[in-house]
Amino acid sequence: MTSTIDTEAGIDTGTGGGPLTGARPGVTRSGAALVAALLGFTVITIDVSAVNIALPDIRSSLDSSMTGLQWVVDAYTLMFAGLMLSAGALADRAGARRAYAWGVGLFTLASLACAVAPGIGTLVAARVVQGGAAAIVMPSSLALIRQAYDDARRRARAIALWTVGGSVAMAAGPVLGGVLTETVGWRAVFFVNLPLGAVILVLLTRVAPSTRRPAPLDVPGQVSAVLALAGLAFAVIEGGHAGWTSAPVLSSLGVAVLAAIAFYVTEKHHRAPMVPLSMLRQRTVTVSLAVGFAINVGFYGLIFLLGLYLQQARGMSAVAAGLVFVPLAVIITSTNLVSPRMAERFGRRPVIVIGQLVLSLAMFVLIPVGVDTPLWLLLVLLVPTGLGGAFAVPAVTAMLMDSVPGPRVGTASGLLNALRQTGGALAVAVFGALVAGAGDGFSLSGMRVSLMIAGGVLCVTAGLAWWLLPRRADS
Repeated sequence: MTSTIDTEAGIDTGTGGGPLTGARPGVTRSGAALVAALLGFTVITIDVSAVNIALPDIRSSLDSSMTGLQWVVDAYTLMFAGLMLSAGALADRAGARRAYAWGVGLFTLASLACAVAPGIGTLVAARVVQGGAAAIVMPSSLALIRQAYDDARRRARAIALWTVGGSVAMAAGPVLGGVLTETVGWRAVFFVNLPLGAVILVLLTRVAPSTRRPAPLDVPGQVSAVLALAGLAFAVIEGGHAGWTSAPVLSSLGVAVLAAIAFYVTEKHHRAPMVPLSMLRQRTVTVSLAVGFAINVGFYGLIFLLGLYLQQARGMSAVAAGLVFVPLAVIITSTNLVSPRMAERFGRRPVIVIGQLVLSLAMFVLIPVGVDTPLWLLLVLLVPTGLGGAFAVPAVTAMLMDSVPGPRVGTASGLLNALRQTGGALAVAVFGALVAGAGDGFSLSGMRVSLMIAGGVLCVTAGLAWWLLPRRADS
């Protein structure tokens, strides 16, 4: 049996997948690592979808405007997107187990702060911390699985379970959010993270400590990236309410532009940039990133719109609104499993293009929906939404991973996830401003314009994918 030296504790830990000394019979380090990683991914995924259902209750409880609700969503998403770029390097430097423990612990504490927030400002601030913690949890959870399973086949099965867990969490999130909001209140959506975080931290005591590897951190690049994203999001959210020529909006746009320039200069001259600019010059990489961005504009923008539409325009309860998302999540999970097989048979490029066109169609067919649209018809119209994004995402991810050298796979993956989260955040910013009706209500006409924008963006990137992605990807 091989042995590794624990660089965290300075003791011999044995193999990553062997039984843990002192543990109950049958409990292994690999099993504990998988369950811990799965639970962490589940928690940060549920938090996104459950909070969307709780937004109307948060609005009335904290006397918030539509702007406040947009920031409740985007504060989390933007920090998730911005810090994702260097979270992998942090996991390497600290060790997967230690970084994961930091991320889960911070996420749990931030969830407590969200649950007891006395006002919308405090809630948004706590969501910022939650998003930063989630950015650490995501890559370190996968690193934890990679450490625990040396055998490629067992590791592939573990990652498949991790992926399915995320899909199940996305399905359970709206229902859980609806039930908790209606029976206990919106604060319970955040309180539920506390026991789950405690369970994960206990499981980590049964996981073998991780080797720490030197990985350079690009602090100037990281700071400038977060400032650019935050400045842009602030300008878009406030511009729809305060006016595009108001001083705060123009100032935030200026900050976003200056930060973007600083990011470019930093990445060009840094000895170890977190986003190598040479990688962005590859056509396959840039198109794949654009596709990921567009898919989240459509999908997460629609989830935000539907959560408000179902409760504010149709007057549905939080539980009923949550249940509407269940068929959608089932379709997404099933399609995720089918997509790789279709890509093998027909090629990745057609799958990526068709997936986007189907998701674009989903946006357009929902435009005529009103307050009197039969619920069964709404569920039917949502079917293309579940099919389109789930069909395209696995293929575009695989294409991106194959287009970069092995040492850059982690960077490319982090960049794709960051761009996808940014797409979702900007969609919430723009669509939230459009649907804020008179008296800060919900505007159906604004929802229709939002759907047209999302459908148009997807059509554009579908065309880019067809014309610019390499034809050899069809084989």
